[in-house]
Amino acid sequence: MEQRYGIIGVGMMGREHMLNLAHVDGASVVCVADPHLPSQQAAMNLASPYQWPLKVFSSHHELLDSGLCDIVVVSTPNMTHYQILMDIISHPKPHHILVEKPLCTKVIEAAKERPDILVQVGLEYRYMPPIAKLIKEIKSEVLGRVWMVAIREHRFPFLVKVNNWNRFNTNTGGTLVEKCCHFFDLMNLIIAANPVRVIASGSHDVNHKDEEYDGKIPDILDNAYVIVEYNNGSRAMLDLCMFAEGGKNEQEVCVVGDIGKGEAFVPESIVRIGTRAGGREGVQTTEVHDKRVKYAGLHHGSSYLEHLEFLAAIRKKRNQASTASLQEGLISVAMGVAAHLSIETGQSITIKEVIEGKDHEYFSLLNK
Repeated sequence: MEQRYGIIGVGMMGREHMLNLAHVDGASVVCVADPHLPSQQAAMNLASPYQWPLKVFSSHHELLDSGLCDIVVVSTPNMTHYQILMDIISHPKPHHILVEKPLCTKVIEAAKERPDILVQVGLEYRYMPPIAKLIKEIKSEVLGRVWMVAIREHRFPFLVKVNNWNRFNTNTGGTLVEKCCHFFDLMNLIIAANPVRVIASGSHDVNHKDEEYDGKIPDILDNAYVIVEYNNGSRAMLDLCMFAEGGKNEQEVCVVGDIGKGEAFVPESIVRIGTRAGGREGVQTTEVHDKRVKYAGLHHGSSYLEHLEFLAAIRKKRNQASTASLQEGLISVAMGVAAHLSIETGQSITIKEVIEGKDHEYFSLLNK
């Protein structure tokens, strides 16, 4: 049975989802919604070679009311994700939903789930083949009990988006929400415990300082260190730099247990596993690829694999055990909010403080 998709928001990421779905067997994009006319045209041009019967709408309400699709991908600007998600969940016709990260730009009560709707948050880094391989090794306990996780992302600056919405904290939630919810999600998956406290240091030092939009200079951070403490005694650290194009790898994940150490490197797609007993000579290096990937795209095949997993869950009527749930999406945002608050206040911030709504000063701090 062919699965009919609707894409809400067809800017860069929305069209990337269209390209991924073009390579997924049994998937067809039948409608899109976007108020931006150039994005509408770009989506129609992209759909033409695939002979999709594409219907174009200006609003997500029109798309939902059309009844044309059964699965919806939400890839609009960050500050719109949560309200659109709520509109879909409350719509009379059930639609399964893949909502892009971050789930929201501030910590609010997670949306109530419907038994007839499967919701996945677009935290696709967990599907990157080398990272997925490392997580599998960790779950097999080859490293023993995990005590430390270090994630480094050294990359290029934020890309240009429609109307440059991603240049300002008020739209994105801040860099450590917008970008780094991926890494907080990975920390949580790997450590398999609850984050309790965050301390961070970061700044806006290099990127976008020569840009101006409606008289305003971009205020998004371009570098930071973040430390996260967990309720089982484990710790994790994020090293982010967005003016570091001069390196072989964009993401590096290092996990240390009481028995061994594991590392994953992207885009080299390498995993290294070693044990304390085996020492340096015993480290095993494996190049990792997933044969299921038919389209690598912008995220090294992870978005494609994300769609495969989500579609499999829908077809098998599984619960969200194999997908990134609303709760997981919310916690990844809370960790980013805590990190921004820590930078602004110079204090450690508990996840409990953020979840209980004591982050009300967060946006005034970001928008000073």
